[in-house]
Amino acid sequence: MTTSRRASDFVVGATVLVVTIVVIGAVLWLKQADLRGKTRHLVVRTRDVGGVALGNPVVIRGVRSGHIESIALGERGWVVLTLGIDRGVTLPSDPVVLLAAASLFGEWQATITDATGLPADRELRAAINESRASGDTLAGAVLPDIAQLTTVAGRIAGDVAKVADRVQVAFDEQAARELRESIRNFSRLSAQLASTVELQSKNLDHISSDVQLGLKSINAAAANLNAFSSRVDSATSRGELQVIVNNSQTAAKELLAATTRLREVAEGLDRTEGRLASAVAKADSVFNKVNSGRGTLGLMVNDPALYQQSDSLVRELRALVADVKKNPKRYINVRVF
Repeated sequence: MTTSRRASDFVVGATVLVVTIVVIGAVLWLKQADLRGKTRHLVVRTRDVGGVALGNPVVIRGVRSGHIESIALGERGWVVLTLGIDRGVTLPSDPVVLLAAASLFGEWQATITDATGLPADRELRAAINESRASGDTLAGAVLPDIAQLTTVAGRIAGDVAKVADRVQVAFDEQAARELRESIRNFSRLSAQLASTVELQSKNLDHISSDVQLGLKSINAAAANLNAFSSRVDSATSRGELQVIVNNSQTAAKELLAATTRLREVAEGLDRTEGRLASAVAKADSVFNKVNSGRGTLGLMVNDPALYQQSDSLVRELRALVADVKKNPKRYINVRVF
């Protein structure tokens, strides 16, 4: 009896233990508890969470990488979410969190994406910028869900219906006739515009031809200028231009010195010319006096008797010399004491 009772107690205790372990495991599984330390936590700040609930998935680039662990109200009306994601997941360079509906059945998820890939929605970007905080806290915002989009679409449809009613009231038979007349006028205006464009296109062709010729001339002038610039540049780089300038300066100095010498020579020639003119005048005066027989030289030149006497004197001198040679003792008497 005692043995069977102990066996029953053992079975009951074992059953209770197994049920307790199963319950604890189920609770941990439902809470997605991290028992091996493979999860890291991220804090997100946002103004609203929409339909997000605990346990909703966290998606990065379309892959489920964690779940939402806690949702709480923070200071100054902010909502703070704690996300648990796998440690091996690499976050974007500028991560932000978008809370949105994952399906039409009310399931929500938190998507971690880069701030540069946000939709072009001004209100969404403003909400993200408002939610940014210092430290490791990520900014979050809620994307419009299907219900909100349906409400907006219904409102837009109502506005379109009102506009259609007003158009139907305004668009009567008279408006239709005026519209047809306006269309005909527009057709005539289009025809005139087409003819004008065709005429002007021909003028534009001529103008474009002239412009092309002008551009060719400009290009040729630019090419010549470029070639000239290249020559000047090459001459400058080799020092030829500097040599030419130095030679020009030297030549200018020598030309100035030669000019100075020529001026001095010209002044000397002027003085010589004056002296020569004076000498010629004096010589002319002397020749006039000689020709007129005035003075000793004039008398000697113009008197033939002087020539005759000189000739006879020469003959006598010759005779005297001959006699001296013939009879030297007559003229030279040498005595020795």
